[in-house]
Amino acid sequence: MTSPQKGYEELLAPTIYFDRNFECEAAKILPGEYYVTGREMVLVTVLGSCVSACIRDKVSGIGGMNHFMLPEGAAGDMGNPLAASARYGSYAMEVLINQLLKLGAKRPNLEAKVFGGGNVLRGFTVANVGERNARFVLNYLGFERIPVVAKDLMDIYPRKIYFFPGTGRVLVKKLKNVHNDTIVAREKEYGQRLQYSSLEGDVELFS
Repeated sequence: MTSPQKGYEELLAPTIYFDRNFECEAAKILPGEYYVTGREMVLVTVLGSCVSACIRDKVSGIGGMNHFMLPEGAAGDMGNPLAASARYGSYAMEVLINQLLKLGAKRPNLEAKVFGGGNVLRGFTVANVGERNARFVLNYLGFERIPVVAKDLMDIYPRKIYFFPGTGRVLVKKLKNVHNDTIVAREKEYGQRLQYSSLEGDVELFS
């Protein structure tokens, strides 16, 4: 596994387990991770202000999920295509799309469902990081002409997401009665790591 100090690295989710509830293999995806599969399994993540894009080939059933956050930046960063936050978001999305295509997904068949962007990180210096994340992922997918067929973004609650790439089914559970300390601490640490890292390599957007 590559050290995060080397820059923005999207890591293959290392936590694979058997989900007894759904009776299938599952991948747990943490901030900065992704997973792509062509097998019958469920991809699971918990989101606070981070967002996840669940993208699949609606014909073959090849699909994947990422979990990312835009690093902090100036208030005008989102309007600057060279800003670190925009560059990182593009990189995070490109990693997922590239891996889908490598596994055999066809670009014209791709569709997306997006989740997260909750207002749960009130300690960040840039206001509304969840809203910025939500706006970014929708803008990115619009630019890439990948249709968003479902979304559940923003609000004030964390979410637990179950994505079944083979069928496209998604289950969303809003965590209204759960202590958010672990989620918030995890995302703050991730955001701070991004803030002090640098993006390695070039970002190539799909046309």
